[in-house]
Amino acid sequence: MDWSQLPELGAVALFTSAFAAVARQSQTPSSGLWLAGWVMIAVHFAALMFASLAGLPGLVATFLALGALAGAGVIFIWSSIPYRDQPSSKGMVLGLLVSSTLYIALLVLAPRAVWGLTPAALLFGILPLGVALYAIPQFHHPLRWVMVTLYCALSVFLLVVQNRPQTGHSLALNAVFFTIYLACAIHFWFVYRRATTGAFVVIAGFLAWASVFAAAPGIGVLFPILRLESEVWKLPKYVVAMGMILLLLENQIEHNKHLALHDELTGLPNRRLFQDRLVNALERARRSGSEAALLLVDLDYFKQVNDTAGHHIGDLLLKCVADIFSGRVRRTDTVARTGGDEFSIILEEPTSLAEAELVAHSLRQLLARPIELEGYRVNIGASIGIAVFPGDGSSADFLRIAADRNMYAVKRTARAQTFAGTSTSHFSHPVPAAGAPTGS
Repeated sequence: MDWSQLPELGAVALFTSAFAAVARQSQTPSSGLWLAGWVMIAVHFAALMFASLAGLPGLVATFLALGALAGAGVIFIWSSIPYRDQPSSKGMVLGLLVSSTLYIALLVLAPRAVWGLTPAALLFGILPLGVALYAIPQFHHPLRWVMVTLYCALSVFLLVVQNRPQTGHSLALNAVFFTIYLACAIHFWFVYRRATTGAFVVIAGFLAWASVFAAAPGIGVLFPILRLESEVWKLPKYVVAMGMILLLLENQIEHNKHLALHDELTGLPNRRLFQDRLVNALERARRSGSEAALLLVDLDYFKQVNDTAGHHIGDLLLKCVADIFSGRVRRTDTVARTGGDEFSIILEEPTSLAEAELVAHSLRQLLARPIELEGYRVNIGASIGIAVFPGDGSSADFLRIAADRNMYAVKRTARAQTFAGTSTSHFSHPVPAAGAPTGS
């Protein structure tokens, strides 16, 4: 056994444990795949300990070590594909995994099987190209064609060098690993194109990891007297591990920031972020001499839905209402959940009282339609109070007070007309009462 691999195995195991601890706080598909990849790297070093054994056990251990290293790279590629939900993506990655495993098996277990190396080398180009061409009518993406080009180039390179005496198999094996980890760098660059330390370290680490498989044999041929310690070549994988941990921590920080400013149930801005956006909207309107409108929306009969159908259906209803409201307003406007069953909407320039009343009327009509939620047919309405800057208030607080007062006036009117046996529209813009805050 090669006990010199034991420190490497211990170091990778420690990194994997640390990675698992961080990934547990960020339960995403990518973090789970990254963890699986590092488990494969640990298997790689564990198998290397037995690769020096004589005969078949040593060959099998070598195959497991190299296969685990290739499998880890393919897992890292899969984790960073932005279109993983496409069925053809699974076929593409499965093709890379099969061709890599088959080629490594032939090189290690049957090195004299020249008849098998040529078709195995062709598979590197044929499988990705075939999947990409087959999927063109349904899906195509520039990144996919970059990968097809890369693996077709690998296929050509293998056909050229694999049968060279003495160095052919070594060059071919290094070319396979170079291509796999270069593909990792390309995919991570495409997905994490952001100016953060974690993204830079991961991408640079994968580039360094890929270059090891080109630089090591190149230095051996060009500078045979130069001897570099093996730890130098193993360093990039630890750089990648540190970068991935940083990425997870960065993602967790961003997620926490999002939760601090957004409603967890609907994903809409919460009261804190809404107040900030309202202040900014009014400042923009003040500078441009335009108007801005605030709509306060209180759902009618929501308590009855919770009481009769349960809080689960109530939560689904809130999500549905959030989608309805977000789909009705412009992208420059803001929809926020500012209370249990209360939503607030900012309509920015260009807007007016007439425009705000039109939006309120359309929202009321949309909510008048029955909503199907897991077998429940839910009917709700909304009371909407409107206030327009600067006529109804010169500040965010005064505008909200005016909109809130108008909303409760709508509720009182609707309740009175319901008792009288008539119906009413659940929005209005009554004239401000004496002493109410105005834009003066």
